[in-house]
Amino acid sequence: MAKITKEAALLYHSQGKPGKIEVVPTKPYRTQTDLSLAYSPGVAEPCLEIEKNPQDAYKYTAKGNLVAVISNGTAVLGLGDIGAMAGKPVMEGKGLLFKIYGGIDVFDIEVNEKDPEKFIEAVKAIAPTFGGINLEDIKAPECFEIERRLKEELDIPVMHDDQHGTAIISAAGLLNALEVAGKKIEDVRIVVNGAGAAAISCTKLYEALGATHENIIMLDSKGVITSDREKLDDTKRYFATDRRDLHTLAEAIQGADVFLGLSKGNVLTQDMIRSMANYPIVFALANPVPEISYEDAMAARPDVLMSTGRSDYPNQINNVIGFPYIFRGALDVASTAINEEMKLAAVRAIANLAKQPVPDVVNEVYHVNNFTFGPDYFIPKPVDPRLITEVSMAVAKAAMESGVARKPITDWEAYRQHLKELMGQESKLTRQLYDTARRDPQRVVFAEGIHPTMLKAAVEAKAEGICHPILLGNDEAIGKLAKELDLSLEGIEVVNLRHPNEAPRRERYARILAEKRARQGANFQEANDKMFERNYFGMMMVETGEADAFITGLYTKYSNTIKVAKEVIGIRPEFKHFGTMHILNSKKGTYFLADTLINRHPDTDTLIDIAKLSKTTVEFFNHTPVMAMLSYSNFGSDSEGSPAKVHEAIEIMQNEYPKLAIDGEMQVKYAMNKEARDEKYPFTRLIGKDVNTLIFPNLSSANATYQLIQSMNETEVIGPIQMGLNKPIHFTDCEASVRDIVNITAVAVIDAIVEKKKKQ
Repeated sequence: MAKITKEAALLYHSQGKPGKIEVVPTKPYRTQTDLSLAYSPGVAEPCLEIEKNPQDAYKYTAKGNLVAVISNGTAVLGLGDIGAMAGKPVMEGKGLLFKIYGGIDVFDIEVNEKDPEKFIEAVKAIAPTFGGINLEDIKAPECFEIERRLKEELDIPVMHDDQHGTAIISAAGLLNALEVAGKKIEDVRIVVNGAGAAAISCTKLYEALGATHENIIMLDSKGVITSDREKLDDTKRYFATDRRDLHTLAEAIQGADVFLGLSKGNVLTQDMIRSMANYPIVFALANPVPEISYEDAMAARPDVLMSTGRSDYPNQINNVIGFPYIFRGALDVASTAINEEMKLAAVRAIANLAKQPVPDVVNEVYHVNNFTFGPDYFIPKPVDPRLITEVSMAVAKAAMESGVARKPITDWEAYRQHLKELMGQESKLTRQLYDTARRDPQRVVFAEGIHPTMLKAAVEAKAEGICHPILLGNDEAIGKLAKELDLSLEGIEVVNLRHPNEAPRRERYARILAEKRARQGANFQEANDKMFERNYFGMMMVETGEADAFITGLYTKYSNTIKVAKEVIGIRPEFKHFGTMHILNSKKGTYFLADTLINRHPDTDTLIDIAKLSKTTVEFFNHTPVMAMLSYSNFGSDSEGSPAKVHEAIEIMQNEYPKLAIDGEMQVKYAMNKEARDEKYPFTRLIGKDVNTLIFPNLSSANATYQLIQSMNETEVIGPIQMGLNKPIHFTDCEASVRDIVNITAVAVIDAIVEKKKKQ
């Protein structure tokens, strides 16, 4: 974990716009009509509807996706009672986490009031604004009463995350650690060091999961909490032991199976861990310094199963694994509460997730080949994209089953897709691609089976059911790599193209290619040598019908791959050029950009081919093309150089396709702003239309644009998508992720399906 300096932290919070969150409008606001609808007089109509039916607030306002993060600043992180205002950066941070992980909007509310009764009244007074209340950084024991009262008196979800967040994540970790250790929760002895809100809540949840009350020993700053101690509050009295032989942590921990620390750093020694039972489970959750360091714990007991609150060690207990998704599920069914059933559902969902194969995006973040369930991985990582679906859905189901849901979910698969789209994991377009490909999976050749990313992509594509993968490469090496990555090659064909056994096929391919290119100087020997190259061999598999589509290698330069594609596959006879397109899925809509890869300095004829190919490709993706051909000038304002080529291409395209919405040349700002365009250039074919297809004047501008957009926001990018070759050959590059390759594979499969239908 990178060292955080005071200067860096202060700069982070102060630079640019101070703070970490802002309010963003969700409706149009540019015109007077927009403003009249947003405020007076239009706003009166939803007000009247809500007056008649208060539940309509969920329909007409942001209430259903709005959570209040509320604190009085009496127990802020490890800083203690620093006051409401001083705790505001933490509350803003919590709001940021809600948004980026759960898609939930947050107002942070800092209440300058320590009196529990007055604090409760303040929260109740503002509760109509929100769909849920997240209590934060309120000291014990007041936090227990505050939460209890608010849960009783409000009809929206209320949760004190310091209690239940830690409890839920640690409980999931405990279930899995016990499984790794081969122990049952009802049998284990548990020592809890700390008696604050989190410790109390954790221990009660462990009991709900089956832990035996008599097997639990709790300590506070005075030592073991015994039943004969004077002035015990109700929360501590519940966990007070009748034993009189235990006073210190060292005495309590002897023979214990589980240690839960929510206290302070360096209170647990190596000797104490040595005194614990076999396969001791140690959750040292004090932050930033745990009760014992990970290194000391492992040195003392190599069989220890260890968790901390830190991200730089395995099995981090991090509340962000829970609270965004618990509230997400609760909000989506308009729950009146977050009850025990919902918390237990979250526990089991998180625990189960750690046992599933880990997505490649998680491995990439942590720079490992593959996380596998076991001592070093029994809690999901915070970046796991599956948390929002698995935990939110489990919580929503539990809310419905326990009778607190006001808006039940009926189509769970649609809800799953909604959650994925909400967080940008998947768009409607990608879902449609996958669904279409699944209906008729094709044989897809992957050029570099020995590349970890491509191997993972092929396995994932097989698991998604979108293709029958064929991997090119040394079968022994691929098998070894698959074993290292814990990947199954079941149902995946491996072709060792350089093996002597493949000599007859290489020779057959060579004869076909040599004959095809005899008039371009090709000969058999040269062609036979080329068949030892993956791109040549794989494309010949498609050319001969022994495969349906080909995904190019990650190591190969585009220029070489393009050359091979022209030689082996060739350009469709009705065109002289081929190109590529990238699809951008953004909050504003779906956009198609061309040519992003192939043609460096296109002339007029090339631009015409790109425009024609783009029209066909956009229609292929079930969109109606509305096309702008771009330049730095508008509609003939510059009659020389690059704009002139575009201007001429537009004239020919409009004559050939009189009903096609295409115009130019134009600047990007007029392509993307129809109001400005329609006002200044009312003669265009694009009047009143939103452009979805952008044809760039050269490769530099197209390539730079999609990469710039990709780097600056959360836009999903699919591509490059080949346009104009005779058969489905699709490209990848060294920067491609597993998901990128799987997306291109889906496109390639659909491309192959369409090609087959043309020939029927």
